Amino acid sequence: MSATTIKLESDLVEKAVNLKAPEQSISAYVRSLIEKEHRDRKLREGALAYEQFLKDHPAEREAMEVWESAPLAETIEAKRP
Repeated sequence: MSATTIKLESDLVEKAVNLKAPEQSISAYVRSLIEKEHRDRKLREGALAYEQFLKDHPAEREAMEVWESAPLAETIEAKRP
């Protein structure tokens, strides 16, 4: 895949300069935004697919409800010698 140059209006360049980390280039900042958006979309797609899976498989949904109700937040005291 070939590289592409994207032109930004000066106001967007100024906004990017103000938002990015001082050591980060504008190109790296824009790349990170694209990667984050792509990752977020994939995660949302996965969540929707999992919700549909739970709707289609009631036994799995029930098993997850049991798992989620487990008292995992309780403090466990360590045994002392």
